[in-house]
Amino acid sequence: TPAGQSSLFTRLTEAGVSARDQLFATLDPTLRRVELADGAGLILADTVGFVSRLPHELVAAFKSTLQETVEADLLIHVIDAHSHQRHEQVAEVEDVLGQIGALELPRIEVYNKIDLMPEAGPRTEYDEQGRPLRVWLSAATGEGIEDLIEALSRHFRSDTVSGRVRLGPADGRLRALLFQQAAIRAERHSQGGGWELDVELPRRDYERLKKREPGLVARWAETPTESFRSG
Repeated sequence: TPAGQSSLFTRLTEAGVSARDQLFATLDPTLRRVELADGAGLILADTVGFVSRLPHELVAAFKSTLQETVEADLLIHVIDAHSHQRHEQVAEVEDVLGQIGALELPRIEVYNKIDLMPEAGPRTEYDEQGRPLRVWLSAATGEGIEDLIEALSRHFRSDTVSGRVRLGPADGRLRALLFQQAAIRAERHSQGGGWELDVELPRRDYERLKKREPGLVARWAETPTESFRSG
């Protein structure tokens, strides 16, 4: 902080979130829905900014605020690209993430404020598997925002498990569970009074489901995600 995370949040969600240049201007997490490039959506949380050498007792005091970070499927680490201390600031954020048990969560680094750097333009950097690692943008001007939305879409497409599930007429509880997970992309009635469901879940939710409902996963035939979208 202040790297511009609230300004970025406002730009992504078109929400009137405070973006004041002061410590702890954001205390309570603000939640907004963001529509992605492929028509899917996600819930974005704007959380408290981290500061250098944050004492352990202060981390404990902000535990409820930082809980959104620990429970996230993806972290967007906003970095002031114009700051001469950005490498030290990144290290400080990594330290706090370690303190709250969030260091292993997947994340995309967003290098903000390229409008203050005449030599820099919007761009996205990927790893060898084509997963987005860093997005360079300006929350102030909007340059690179579409690149970030595409990177988010790409991340969640690559971290999704799709399948076709066949349920019998006695499997109403399992069908209700999948609807509760918002996992149903298409549903067809099968002969005998059952259902055939096209299902799509974030891999993290799928792994939880495997542990809770092994019988359901046994009926799960994996299919390509794009077959649901193109059909």
